[in-house]
Amino acid sequence: MRQRLLFTVSAVLLITAACTRKKSDVTDLPALIPMPQSVAWYDSTMIELPKPYIASFPQDNHRNRLLTREFNKSLMAAGKDTLSFEEQAPVGALKAIIDSENYGSGEYVIHVTAAEGIQITAGDEDAIDYAVQTLRQLITPKGIPTVVIHDEPRFAYRGHMLDESRHIMGMDYVKRLLDEMQYYKLNTFHWHLVDAGGWRLEIEKYPELTELTAYRTESDWHKWWIQKDRRYTDANNHEGYGGFYTRDEIREIVQYAIDRGITVIPEIEMPGHSEEVLHAYPQLSCSGKALPHESDFCVGNPDSFRFLENVLTEVMSLFPGKYIHIGGDEAGKTAWKTCPKCQTLMRQEGMKSVDELQSYMITRMEEYLNEHDRSIIGWDEILEGGLAPNATVMSWRGEEGGRKAAESGHDVIMSPNSHFYIDYYQENPTTAERKAIGGYLPLQKCYSYDPVPEDASALLRQHVIGVQANLWTEYVDTPDYAAYMTFPRLLALAEVGWTLPENKDWDSFVRRTGRHISQLQARGMKAYNLSNNITIDMDIDYDAEQITVGLTPEYYGTELRYTLDGTMPTPDSPLYNTDERITVQDSALLVVAGFVDGERIGSPIEQRFDYHRGIGHTVEWHRPLKGGYPAGGEKTALLDGIRGSFTYMDQKWLGSFDALSTIGTIDLGEAIPLTHVLTRCMHDLDPWVHMPEYVELSLSNDGKNFTVVDRVYSKTDPNDNRTRLETFHFYPATSARYIRIEYRMNGTNQFLFTDELVIW
Repeated sequence: MRQRLLFTVSAVLLITAACTRKKSDVTDLPALIPMPQSVAWYDSTMIELPKPYIASFPQDNHRNRLLTREFNKSLMAAGKDTLSFEEQAPVGALKAIIDSENYGSGEYVIHVTAAEGIQITAGDEDAIDYAVQTLRQLITPKGIPTVVIHDEPRFAYRGHMLDESRHIMGMDYVKRLLDEMQYYKLNTFHWHLVDAGGWRLEIEKYPELTELTAYRTESDWHKWWIQKDRRYTDANNHEGYGGFYTRDEIREIVQYAIDRGITVIPEIEMPGHSEEVLHAYPQLSCSGKALPHESDFCVGNPDSFRFLENVLTEVMSLFPGKYIHIGGDEAGKTAWKTCPKCQTLMRQEGMKSVDELQSYMITRMEEYLNEHDRSIIGWDEILEGGLAPNATVMSWRGEEGGRKAAESGHDVIMSPNSHFYIDYYQENPTTAERKAIGGYLPLQKCYSYDPVPEDASALLRQHVIGVQANLWTEYVDTPDYAAYMTFPRLLALAEVGWTLPENKDWDSFVRRTGRHISQLQARGMKAYNLSNNITIDMDIDYDAEQITVGLTPEYYGTELRYTLDGTMPTPDSPLYNTDERITVQDSALLVVAGFVDGERIGSPIEQRFDYHRGIGHTVEWHRPLKGGYPAGGEKTALLDGIRGSFTYMDQKWLGSFDALSTIGTIDLGEAIPLTHVLTRCMHDLDPWVHMPEYVELSLSNDGKNFTVVDRVYSKTDPNDNRTRLETFHFYPATSARYIRIEYRMNGTNQFLFTDELVIW
């Protein structure tokens, strides 16, 4: 079956080999996202569709008529004549047929020729939809190029999660988002409707959920959550913030998605992230009260299960898809340890840890949903205490949860926060106009992800069913800002989920993306413009005692010019060649700026690199570090030459938690002249990362008697809720063998993050 199809496409490729252009030469042709598996351009011809102007589809149904309307909108936008719909017309400008015997699910072939117009052969209705979306991207004011495209998705699940508990975006935005998801061949909308920020789903049996918790006193997440002004209010409070979707509105959106080939998966959180439920129904908490710090259902209370089953029954009546997402992440579990009901249940069931209480609840909920022919998806914490038998795991804390689940025979959706938490900054967080949750996730990093790691086992390859990007909305408070954070990073997700790795190419993608951004904006999506963002990567050659630096611009067509002495680059500064790397053998303050037509664009980016005298030595910490951020080794991380990025999650920042003072000593082996010592720290309040109050440097020649060189106080406002980096400089002007560094915090329950202790 597949062999015959590939022979046909190969024959076309052979016939047109002389005029088939490489991806680097097709800037005058339409930019396709996601990139199909096979594209063969006949030549440079742009055709007008032949008469009769008919779109022939295999069935007369709402979905096919909708596809015709969408195709016509794209034709009209290009100034072209539109097509009329007809079922199984013998001739037409566009003719689609289904051949399920010879083509798989989602697989399609498009032939565009001057003589026959557009011919689509597809494996099913979804494949026809995918083919039409590709065709819409092929339309230009000059016509449609003659081409043969053979295509099918790499993964069955290609999803996007929108959190509307923290901030609600509304019907209009959700529908426009679904339109774009269809356009880029995403097929799953994960809808996070309930959480501490507010319950957004009308439940007839429990009206208090929306009456008492759909509105809160404060929209600003930092004030409401971080500063703990955690109060709910009702719709009559004109100063309150919130809202919810009625059952009819939910049905409307679900049907809107179905019409576009998209499955909607609702998420109903359990056992944690349920502060709003416990506010409305405090009897479901372990304390029996609505306490601001209590977020977990009481697993030992049978009423918790009755409540969840009743809610899920109504949810199933609104969402006809196979999956219900049950959350399962970040349960506190503290109250369970002393709750009489939970402890009784543990004894009855022979449980040894409270983790098993979580597994007990998840398994019971899975059994209930399985009885109704539904399946569950949960975040990777549902692995704790034993995994429910048929659960699908959504791996967000890296890939380890996905690996463990797959090795146990469970399907996995990869959604690592390192690559697809699109609430993270996509631009320099220290200069960004608007606040994000933290982290740093530029477009290139999204695009670089492969859901199946190179070292994946056969089981992991078998059970990774897809990939998903998640937009949490703590600081995303408007539809325009949601679009800004989502696009174009969702386009990277689309290509990661659809296109085979061998067909992916960053230079091609970023070029194509630049053209799609203007189209997105024309359709009302306020997408982020590719800008002067520059990704810096570094390698250290310890044998040669040098650092090599690579640069990747975000905006295609940007010239990168740089200096190594901290001065501002000009059009005459050295030009960075992407085939080479910058070498630093001593110390350099690299400043890079992008230039287009000789004019600098945006703000420059700078990074200091030092192959310093401390590299290769170790730090002896006066007390063990806590927090789980060793950055490659607690004793070596600050003396390895590796600098961190804008996020502590890059595994290059050494973390220490809950210590008023973090003190370490370095033995240099012998007394050496010391002229300059510096260390850089991070400040990011949302994840409890605080700048030290001060950093103190002391020196000694015997390792016992230390003399303080200086105490440098931080210049960062401790209440600043933006990401900040600060470097602390010391100038000893003396010789010493031992160096002692102290990072003094403003209090406990704080993270210290520092990336290097540079010694000159």
